[in-house]
Amino acid sequence: MPGAGKSTLGVLLAKALGYDFLDTDVLIQRRASLTLAEYLHRHGHQALRQFESQTIADLNVQQTVIATGGSAIYGETAMRHLALMGHIVYLRCPLSVLDQRVGNMKARGIAAPPGQGLNEVEAERVPLYEQYADATLDVGTQSMEDALNKLLALLKLAD
Repeated sequence: MPGAGKSTLGVLLAKALGYDFLDTDVLIQRRASLTLAEYLHRHGHQALRQFESQTIADLNVQQTVIATGGSAIYGETAMRHLALMGHIVYLRCPLSVLDQRVGNMKARGIAAPPGQGLNEVEAERVPLYEQYADATLDVGTQSMEDALNKLLALLKLAD
């Protein structure tokens, strides 16, 4: 979900593993020469989801921690591609924490239909996150250091 800490925790994980780090939201913005919010405003949420899915499906990286946008989960081809490259971890975060972190969904560039609130986005996405995840890590209330240690332990179990 947006605001779960994918980018922050991803950077910490990459450092701990000695891997590269890739944030697909940044990659999408570079490819489109637009912020996510601008892309969403010009082309709509479905187009952003398709562009995100294609961007992820085109990735060819190794030893890289990838933080995807929360809507990457809608791209079946993208998710299968990510699964072939490594482990998929769902960062489960309480809605109250997400709501505090996200603030204005429109300004954040979240690929959701107009008028859909964060609680509706969560209800729609959680079953997909659970479907594709190799592991689930509860985040939101502990420090990033604690979350990193738990994530490293989860990944050792997944190997």
